[in-house]
Amino acid sequence: MSTSVVVGSPVESYVAPFDELVGDASAPAWVQSMRRAAFDRFTALGFPTTKNEDWHFTSVAPIADSEFVLLAAKTGDIKRDELAAFSFATGQTAAWYTMVFVNGRFAPELSDCAKLPNGVKLWDLASAWTKAPDVVDRIGKITSYDLNAFTALNTAFMHDGAVVQIAKETEVDRPIHLLFITDANAAKGVMHPRNLIVLGRHAKATVIESYVSTSEAVYFTNAVTEVSVAEGATLRHYKMQREAARSFHVGTIEASQAKDSHYVSFSLATGAALSRTNVYTTLGGEGAGATLNGLYMLGDDQHCDHQTQIVHAQPNCFSRELYKGVLDGRSHGVFNGKVYVHPIAQKTDGKQTNNTLLLSDTAQIDTKPQLEIFADDVKCTHGATVGQIDRTALFYLESRGISRPLARRLLTYAFAADVLETLEVDEIRQSLETATLERFV
Repeated sequence: MSTSVVVGSPVESYVAPFDELVGDASAPAWVQSMRRAAFDRFTALGFPTTKNEDWHFTSVAPIADSEFVLLAAKTGDIKRDELAAFSFATGQTAAWYTMVFVNGRFAPELSDCAKLPNGVKLWDLASAWTKAPDVVDRIGKITSYDLNAFTALNTAFMHDGAVVQIAKETEVDRPIHLLFITDANAAKGVMHPRNLIVLGRHAKATVIESYVSTSEAVYFTNAVTEVSVAEGATLRHYKMQREAARSFHVGTIEASQAKDSHYVSFSLATGAALSRTNVYTTLGGEGAGATLNGLYMLGDDQHCDHQTQIVHAQPNCFSRELYKGVLDGRSHGVFNGKVYVHPIAQKTDGKQTNNTLLLSDTAQIDTKPQLEIFADDVKCTHGATVGQIDRTALFYLESRGISRPLARRLLTYAFAADVLETLEVDEIRQSLETATLERFV
């Protein structure tokens, strides 16, 4: 056994598969060392409980109490024609640069990344250890596993994922789609995708990170994505969490931004029985900007937790944040957004908003926008609203001959429309507009 754990604890089931993984010599020594340190940290931390303030409203007991089998070998029966349902395919979408991962493992036969333009390089992580060591050496330097058990667990088991490198002054002509898809073979399995996105100086790119399923299997996805945005670069990074209804999903995105860079994030969450998405960014260079938007649409007994953190570490930076939620049934949404302004970060301009629409009397939301400001020359605001469908507007539509179900759908769409309009990729925006109209029929 690689480390001492309490017999019978939730951590114990991860020891044997970890010992088997670190026995594989395909990864370089520094990766093996990081894996061991991360696993030791995971065993020390254990799974978070609701006594942890960051997890106060989200119990991960359904994950901790389950024994998942590590999907360490290539599995799956996905055919290329099954991908269309998840590709936002309208017109030119088929020409997107696409990396497909089936049950956590890279599937080159389903991917479209052979003919890349100059300045764009894509690798699967398992190959990048040897093919791009100067790129992947950033792994573990942007995000830390010291205080985050799920990040520690991912780091301990990291084996596959996407590595995206955009060279300086390169503007990518079409989106890059990282598609993580599961099928029935993933039942009772766990995957730990580890992604790295690196943009060079004055580069521009759009990366879509999707998590989807073709089955209703119970499985666990624990993903981590590290992002490095160099001076003057702009990254549009869209995460689409549309997992199977009985699955579990924990995902962490952490970005590091240099001077005059712009990181634009959009997080969609409509799937999984229990999901948690962390989006963190540090404005580490003067004049940098961050735009974090998101939409979560829940029904039945779904639980979805979004945690965001924007750290203003340098002066003259801006941040904008808009998250919206639509909750029906007995669903439970959580939003915890923090903006932290260092003493040096004068002239900070930040705005944070969380709005939630409750469609039933049994849906609930816990929301906590936060500002921690240690500079005196700043302009920061934050706020949250929770409400139900406007009965006057509903009555007005019905008086014009529109049925109540359709009127309800239209008003729900209108609530979500302003955050959807921030999406600059037409195919994604149109697809999500349709999904919003159809979600609460």
